[in-house]
Amino acid sequence: MDALTHKCPNCGGPLTFDPKDQKFHCDYCLNIYTEAEVSQYEEEQTAARDINGTQDQSVATDDFTFTAEEQFDQMDETERQAFADAGGTTHTETTAGQTATDEQSNMELFLCPNCGAEIVTEATTAATYCYYCHNPVVLSGRLSGDFLPNKVLPFAVEKEEAIKQFLAWTKKKWFVPKAFFNQDQIDKLTGVYFPYWATDAELDGSLQANGTVVRIWRVGDIEYTETKQYAVHREGKLSFKELVKNALSKNTQQKMVEAVQPFPLAKAIGFKSQYLAGFQAEKRDIEYQAIKADIQNELRDYSEKLLRDTANGYTTLTGVRTSAEITGEKNEYVLLPVWLVTYRSNDSNKKVYYYAMNGQTGKVSGVLPISHKKLALTSFGIFTVLAILFMIGGYLI
Repeated sequence: MDALTHKCPNCGGPLTFDPKDQKFHCDYCLNIYTEAEVSQYEEEQTAARDINGTQDQSVATDDFTFTAEEQFDQMDETERQAFADAGGTTHTETTAGQTATDEQSNMELFLCPNCGAEIVTEATTAATYCYYCHNPVVLSGRLSGDFLPNKVLPFAVEKEEAIKQFLAWTKKKWFVPKAFFNQDQIDKLTGVYFPYWATDAELDGSLQANGTVVRIWRVGDIEYTETKQYAVHREGKLSFKELVKNALSKNTQQKMVEAVQPFPLAKAIGFKSQYLAGFQAEKRDIEYQAIKADIQNELRDYSEKLLRDTANGYTTLTGVRTSAEITGEKNEYVLLPVWLVTYRSNDSNKKVYYYAMNGQTGKVSGVLPISHKKLALTSFGIFTVLAILFMIGGYLI
């Protein structure tokens, strides 16, 4: 599995994708490139290496990819601590039980292609940063073969705008602790591409029911009631576009990302790993077959609801029978952009709170912590003011 950094054609520095102009920037020589220019340069470099016989896939794999178990004994204390902080386990903990072994096996080490430092990642991480030289690194092997995304929706909201909206949003919340939006939290705001399954489907649907229309009117003292009965039948073809479902099993991230939908998938483009440069990315760990039944049931439920909505104008509708058959289905694996920051409370339950923003539309959502100190002071202030007003009112009376 290759770890790669997209390089500047001019100086060899790392390129990052800028959502503002949708181009690739070099922070060293300040050159700016389009996706086509970067792709052409990398194709030429690949062709040149092939001609010179310097490209060896087996060597590349051996040089850049290691499992945690293979490298743990060779780590120094600093690297072991970094591994533990990233979610790995120590050698002592590993021998303690099977749970620790499973957790460590989910961590892998890569060598940074720029400085050679070891990068510790989880099994689903597909793009990250080197903690030493801070270069963006794409783990291309995790986004290839069966795991190659069909499309990617590039970021359109740049980090400066995301920070501005984050601060504006949090400052409207009176009882949020300052630690949630201090400088440390702002620095943690990260752009992440999350994996999704997007489904387009065609269905044939039908509905049969018994409908009644009741009309009541009066002539003088006499009330008349007219009841008409109808055999209701509806039939048609239904089309659904871009039904989006989470493809990552991490429950916390799933809740975060669902809240900022919908995404404008019409703007998604064919996958290019260049768009991941400067951002983090996750690869899917939920296959379509695992959620296929749920998606198809949801499509049928939507279809039946739409058919019911067409049978309006009746006083009552009874004996409703519906059917919906899927006649066509197309599934695509897509990466969607989200700005994300999390906050772990200091109380005993260590609950994780979050703020998330749609990287294309700017729609925000979050679960915020409450500062009990601010809440208590505010309550005390209100109580004091009311007490003073009552005292003054009683004195005047």
